[in-house]
Amino acid sequence: MRRLATVRWSRVARFALGCVVTSVSSLLATAGWSQSLTWLSVLPSGSFSAAYGVSADGSVVVGASRNATGQFRAFRWANGTMQDLGTLGGSVSEARGVSADGSVVVGVAGNAAGQNRAFRWESGTMQDLGTLGGSVSEARGVSADGSVVVGASRNATGQFRAFRWANGVMQDLGTLGGSVSEALGVSLDGSIVVGYAEDAIGEVHAFLWTAAGQMRDLGTLPNGGFSAAWAVSADGSVVVGGSLDAAGKYHAFRWESGTMQDLGTLGGSDSEAYGVSADGSVVVGYALDAAGNYRAFRWTAAGGMENLNITYASLLTDGSELLGAYAISPNGRYIVGEGYNAATGRNEAFLLDTIPEPASLMALGVGLAGLLGLRRRAR
Repeated sequence: MRRLATVRWSRVARFALGCVVTSVSSLLATAGWSQSLTWLSVLPSGSFSAAYGVSADGSVVVGASRNATGQFRAFRWANGTMQDLGTLGGSVSEARGVSADGSVVVGVAGNAAGQNRAFRWESGTMQDLGTLGGSVSEARGVSADGSVVVGASRNATGQFRAFRWANGVMQDLGTLGGSVSEALGVSLDGSIVVGYAEDAIGEVHAFLWTAAGQMRDLGTLPNGGFSAAWAVSADGSVVVGGSLDAAGKYHAFRWESGTMQDLGTLGGSDSEAYGVSADGSVVVGYALDAAGNYRAFRWTAAGGMENLNITYASLLTDGSELLGAYAISPNGRYIVGEGYNAATGRNEAFLLDTIPEPASLMALGVGLAGLLGLRRRAR
């Protein structure tokens, strides 16, 4: 019996040892040893910035910053430099999404006539995507390859309608029976669009639209009455956003398999989800804490809603704060948004790289050493 137990333990030890070695090797190969928080600063002599999109590898971030004259301008940040993407002839612009490789940026910009128009920027050129017959439009999201853009535009009768732009054509996605809609997010392949739309009785609900031309009402939290979807997983099975609940509070939700799950708050009254990983397992957004402070959050099924200011406190030792997380990379590693940079005393865009800390690797190392010791004793 003793020999059998030893053999069994030896097999268990070898299996566990292999798992630890594999985990350490994987972390060493992909993690780069440490987590990091990068404040992206502002445009020259500016006073504010916020990030709304991030490339797949975290090397490019887009958003908006106030410039020296106080005007909002779309930016593209790469290699430590924040680039002003300009306008369509007007004075303001804002970037809302970026392709996976960081080469295509979409958003809204003013034209010479003072009208806001959806734009697609690539290789230094900002393209006006037009409208659905009205005077204004805005882009909210872009597919991974940059070929599909979604947003909202006024139509010929002045109603806002969700659109999907591809191959130079802006398509009206319709409504849920009412008169207005807006697209806020798109899947990586551009085939699935999410947002909000009015139904036949005037309520506004989150929707999911597919390439087949069907707009699905995702409902609300129980007795909510209003909801909006901001992002969707790669295959369209998970949608995230915000909804009123029965008490009239606005809460972040995660919708899957026909069920809208309330993600709760950080002790306060409200929250909203703005981004989701490609596999739908990681959700980011903002939530109020018990003191009523805005806090960036990350949600997972295993950990629930976590305050990123607590999880990454070691990166915020100077009194800086992460106020809202507005986008996440497809693999769930990079998170961008808006925070308070104590070093500059202003709200700035941030890029958070969430790879494991050295402490995590050390813990694995301790486990490895322990298994080796047990293996020697078992002999």
